[in-house]
Amino acid sequence: MLIILTLLVPLLGGTAMSFLRFQSGKARAIYVESVVCLTSVMVLSLLLTRTQETLVLYYLIDKLPLAFRLDGPACLFAGLVAVLWPIASLYAFEYMKHEEREHSFLGWYTMSYAATLAVAFSANLFTLYVFYECLTLVTLPLVIHKKDAMSIRAGRKYLTYSITGAALAFVALVAVFFVSGTTDFTLGGVLTAELSSSHEAMLLSVFLLAFIGFGTKAAVFPMHAWLPAASVAPTPVTALLHAVAVVNTGAFAVLRVIYYSFGADFLAGTWAQYAALTLACVTIVFGSSMSVKEQHLKRRLAWSTISNLSYMLMGAALMSPAGMVGSLSHMVMHGVTKITLFYCAGAILVRTGKEYIQDVRGYGKLMPVTCAAFVIAGMSLVGTPPLSGFVSKFNLLTAAGEAGPIGAMAIAALIISAVLTAIYLFTVIGPMYFRPLNADMAHLKDFNRDPNWMMLLPFGLLIAMVIGLGLWGGPLVSFLKDVAAGVTF
Repeated sequence: MLIILTLLVPLLGGTAMSFLRFQSGKARAIYVESVVCLTSVMVLSLLLTRTQETLVLYYLIDKLPLAFRLDGPACLFAGLVAVLWPIASLYAFEYMKHEEREHSFLGWYTMSYAATLAVAFSANLFTLYVFYECLTLVTLPLVIHKKDAMSIRAGRKYLTYSITGAALAFVALVAVFFVSGTTDFTLGGVLTAELSSSHEAMLLSVFLLAFIGFGTKAAVFPMHAWLPAASVAPTPVTALLHAVAVVNTGAFAVLRVIYYSFGADFLAGTWAQYAALTLACVTIVFGSSMSVKEQHLKRRLAWSTISNLSYMLMGAALMSPAGMVGSLSHMVMHGVTKITLFYCAGAILVRTGKEYIQDVRGYGKLMPVTCAAFVIAGMSLVGTPPLSGFVSKFNLLTAAGEAGPIGAMAIAALIISAVLTAIYLFTVIGPMYFRPLNADMAHLKDFNRDPNWMMLLPFGLLIAMVIGLGLWGGPLVSFLKDVAAGVTF
């Protein structure tokens, strides 16, 4: 029952903020951080005492339960979220002092934690689908938080794409249940050769719909346009959307569909695999190319996210244990790295009001800690050893190399993207340190504009993770190899 309590604490804690009134912003921050930290402690307790027993909450109909289970992928995703959410909340307290309706924002922000964990803990495709939809509903108010024309437009786009993707994914849910009689997650899939033989063409078509549908939250081409638009939201939201919850939910769902519903053996070598891999590779190169072109800092990072999410989808689409390891490892490494980059962009916006790349030149002296964090995270995203990004990209390249001829396209996409990633990040980093401040900021050259400890502490913790996961990533990779091999924990 600890799983249920873990989900109820952030759900009820966030909902209660609609009725609670705090005497000060500090009191509210203590309340929210207490709820979030308690949830994370319970998640980590679940991981330490994990059991793969299935907890059935409710049967919608026979053989279609809402159920939760802690298997390997659930442990990884829930653990990542549990580590990052308290850090994200701490950062949000300082950032949101400069925004309106901070109270409602933190309420929805906390409820989003519950929906994300419910996706992670889902024991079957039906449960995942239900909470995948719930995540859309609780994050929509965050996207439109500013309630200006751009935010409303971004919210409509986010909702339109999410509903469309969910509709495509629902077809897969129905098809899997129709053919197999269950939607339970089983490593190797539930579509046995005997069950699928007479429905192969239909199932392959339905899989591609599921890949695109669930991949919508991972911004796979052509369902990507919502993500750059969502960058108009406050930075804690964009970091939440682009690094922790929503986008990783999309990649996580695709991985579940491939390895735990349809089965990699059923899909490998089919036209559906080639189509999925092609979509992922196209998105990798497309996202990187658009990032080079973009001059707005947060939108450049958003396009970068589109590219990197498809690193995960590409690894999953290789449909091998090594591909699964590469996909899951990049989920962790990218999450830690990208949230750092977004937080740096948010700190620059809050402290100086600047949003465009040409405006941040010379900031290496003006905001030394913020820019140093950006440099380290940027180098990790490029794949520079011994930082965390190198570990996941090495795993992905190794998996692509082992895949034979089909892996050549993946290798080419990764190499092209690596070059473009270096371009779109170092064209930000270079001017930070080797160009003078713009004239309108020159009068501040002798002043330190780094934010206070509520933003600097998250920087320090995240950079420690970026470095630590690079230097000591072996245990994580070993765990992921066990997950891919079906080792029971």
